Amino acid sequence: MKRRDFILGMGLLGASAAAWGGYQYWPKPGLMNPCLPGLPDEVRNHPLMQKVWQGLDSAQVWDCHVHLVGTGDSATSDSPWFNPNMDSYWHPILKLQKAFYMNGACADPDHIDQSTVARMVDLVAEMPAGFKTMLFAFDWFHDEAGKPQKPHSIFNIPNNYAARIAHAHPQYFEWVCSIHPYRADCVDALEEAKSKGARAIKWLPNGMGIDPLSEKCDRFYEAAAKLAIPIISHTGRESAVQGGNQDDGNPLRLRRALDHGVKVVLAHCASDGDDIDLDQGKNGERVKSFELFARMMDEPKYAELLRGEISALTLFNHAWAIKPILQRPDWHARLLNGSDYPLPGIMPLYSPPALAKQGLLEETAVPFLENLRGYNPLLFDLALKRLLRFEEQSFPASVFETRRFFNPD
Repeated sequence: MKRRDFILGMGLLGASAAAWGGYQYWPKPGLMNPCLPGLPDEVRNHPLMQKVWQGLDSAQVWDCHVHLVGTGDSATSDSPWFNPNMDSYWHPILKLQKAFYMNGACADPDHIDQSTVARMVDLVAEMPAGFKTMLFAFDWFHDEAGKPQKPHSIFNIPNNYAARIAHAHPQYFEWVCSIHPYRADCVDALEEAKSKGARAIKWLPNGMGIDPLSEKCDRFYEAAAKLAIPIISHTGRESAVQGGNQDDGNPLRLRRALDHGVKVVLAHCASDGDDIDLDQGKNGERVKSFELFARMMDEPKYAELLRGEISALTLFNHAWAIKPILQRPDWHARLLNGSDYPLPGIMPLYSPPALAKQGLLEETAVPFLENLRGYNPLLFDLALKRLLRFEEQSFPASVFETRRFFNPD
């Protein structure tokens, strides 16, 4: 692939910095995920691998942001669904996105549903005992009346499908429901999901048609608070899932949930994009979404309910936020780690050499990480974040030991 095509591909994946960063982020290991099987001993026993796990209680390490990938080729009543436009040459952006996602998840094109789950099972099986991933369901885009809009949805992962996969492999997986709060049955659906073991709720407001500030969410918030189930909500700009209103990803809009007593996890720490400063009114100036995230984290009244989540933070268009977050040790006890899998398997989106040049990573760690990534992107994501350091600050073990937040019993 030529570099100009690579840069175009980065843009189609939603990487906003591709226009200026494409050349320096050309992936040395290759453009496509090699999907190598079986972690070799030289990687498993590498001194840096020992450093990655040192001080971590693996039984407490839950990756709290993992996407299930599927197209419905398993032909079950609860199968996943992808918008058929993602297979159409009339929609080249969607088609290229799907190709990268499938490669990142190491999908067998003849058995996508089955093979992507089997790959995740293999990846988690290589982790120390007790490590789990939290598998995301993903509800339809809904209109203002709470009706699902299939044509405006990019994909759908039913709650029953996510629950079924998690229950089939309880030693490896937990699951996270996804329920649109405008649905007439949203409270009943939430109670059912909780009874089936859902650990949290997944929202992508700007891709699902959710305004978290709308009074239409109030009865859902009341139920979530009563059930003590947190909402993991995307914040900041959304580039991977097209459609919807980008302003719905404004972290300030989630104050309404917090004010109802709901635990809220701000995914990605709002580390990409800009939003209206609603504290100045609906016509306030636009500022970095991260500034609004920081403001909320600094509000004492939300200290017990609000968490930041660092999935995707090492993507090249989010990585600028690593330094300011590391420089806030007062936040660290309230940060949670997720991988945003299968993104760590999409080779162009991450660059350990670039992080090393920014002084965030030892140069000697780069070959180890790049080798590890071809075998196990989940472990690569964890290892990369464990090895990040700036001005003697690194992420403490508590950031990765997320089980205590999602399963406090």
